[in-house]
Amino acid sequence: MVKKIFSVIFCILLIFSISTTAYAYEPTGFDVDAKSALLVSLDTDEVIYSKNETAKVYPASITKIMTVTLMLESELFDPEGTVAMTESALKLISGTGSVVSWYKAGQQINQLDLVYLVLMSSCGDCAYLAAEYYGGTVNNFVNMMNAKAQELGLSGTHYSNPVGLHDENNYTTAKDTYVLTKYALKNEIFKEVCETSRYTIEATETERAHTLSTTNFLQDNTTNYYYMYAKGVKTGFTNEAGRCVVSTASYNGYNYMCLVFGCTANAGKRYEFIDSKNLYKWAFTTFEFKEIARSEEPICEMKVELSMETDFVPLYVEESFISVLPRDADESTISIVPKLSGESVDAPVKKGQKLGTADIIYAEKVIGTVNLVAGENISRSAILAIGRGIKNFFTSPYMIAVYIIIAIAIVMFAAAVYKLNKGRSKSRKVRYIPYEKDDRNEKH
Repeated sequence: MVKKIFSVIFCILLIFSISTTAYAYEPTGFDVDAKSALLVSLDTDEVIYSKNETAKVYPASITKIMTVTLMLESELFDPEGTVAMTESALKLISGTGSVVSWYKAGQQINQLDLVYLVLMSSCGDCAYLAAEYYGGTVNNFVNMMNAKAQELGLSGTHYSNPVGLHDENNYTTAKDTYVLTKYALKNEIFKEVCETSRYTIEATETERAHTLSTTNFLQDNTTNYYYMYAKGVKTGFTNEAGRCVVSTASYNGYNYMCLVFGCTANAGKRYEFIDSKNLYKWAFTTFEFKEIARSEEPICEMKVELSMETDFVPLYVEESFISVLPRDADESTISIVPKLSGESVDAPVKKGQKLGTADIIYAEKVIGTVNLVAGENISRSAILAIGRGIKNFFTSPYMIAVYIIIAIAIVMFAAAVYKLNKGRSKSRKVRYIPYEKDDRNEKH
């Protein structure tokens, strides 16, 4: 459960980071054959190059990244344990054109060897066997794959089989595959297996030793596509998917992941390796780390209320912001635009308290967003706080309502008094009744 919660948090942060730092550059000097491609800095999660990175693609055997991830996370996985090849796994793969191993039904396979067979050699029968063993049934394992995709936030991904056989419902995107692969590489066994170019399965009483070779020619020094800085991760090919490869490369402190899908299938050229190699060379020779914002230097100030110590608090970036930018980047086009949480903040203020964010802008495009935090502690003045309380009390909606009620009462009272006085004034008036002439004469 804890592992599941960690993975969800990790991937939410990962997806957020890649979506907020997505700023791609256009390479010069070569074309990218792939229909969809992505080159990302593993150091900063910045997108260096992108081409249709959210477009639907068929992953072919890139699917097995998810297959192996579930194998290694299963409670049943034991690197020293064994699994017997089944008739059903052999039957499922028969006639599909997939790569298969030499194992026959009933033969025992070491579980760690099984990981190498699936990830390094891309054996379809072994992928089906893994699905049966770790999922109970193939269908249940596929459900587990889709549940994991949902857990990781892979909204453009869906699986229909653990092998990568072509199916309209077996698809992904370059961006999703980046998230999945970076997650998978957190597992040390996965990382070691996919970065191995040769692996020998030891001989048994009934079977000779077999040496497996990586299908990724970038890390195979016996091929013309070898690139000494590249490692793993997985290749894939079907007629519908084209040629695909996910790989990483490290040089001089810089680390990248390159993903290419839908490369032209040409008997004379392997464009998936050509594209990857060209993109790596371009990145290593063109970009460098640049510290744009240092956590030791204030970015701006924010007004502080209720303190007698100061009227402003300095704001710093929570962590120094380092970006991978072109070596010849015009630093005058780099700017930091603060977005404060309000016009002011009330004391007390704690050092490190988040008070806003700031967009890092290069060449008029946002390349990242950082948190702005208070650079010092600021205490609250009790006198100012009491004064604020009194003021707020007498200006509160409650008191305003009271004032209105009192005003209405006064008006009503005044109106009542006025009406009463007016009635009394009328009652005091003496009615004049004229005497008849004859009556007056008689009295005199």
